[in-house]
Amino acid sequence: METRDAGGVTVIACQGHITFGEGATALREKLKLALNSSRRIVLNLAGVSYIDSGGLGTMVGVYSSARSAGADIKLSGLGQRLRDVLQVTKLVTVFEVYDSEQQAIAAFPPGA
Repeated sequence: METRDAGGVTVIACQGHITFGEGATALREKLKLALNSSRRIVLNLAGVSYIDSGGLGTMVGVYSSARSAGADIKLSGLGQRLRDVLQVTKLVTVFEVYDSEQQAIAAFPPGA
């Protein structure tokens, strides 16, 4: 996972698999760390080829915590498989999903 700042938005680019255990734990820790310094986060999943229920559960849990703390997490770069998973699980109604990282960044209100 790579973290960088893009005009006041923290972008976390993920690679590979997000699965129960090590992958989901690493994502949770990276997001919690990012939320200590940023209220605007884009999770770029363009490099993710597979996510299981543990990975989805981690994303939902961190998203809920972020929203409770006044932060926002947007998703970008989902491949067709990940989009299908979000559709089937109805999580597409929970997350804000954007085709590109740039669109997700632009969706945050200016100066928020």
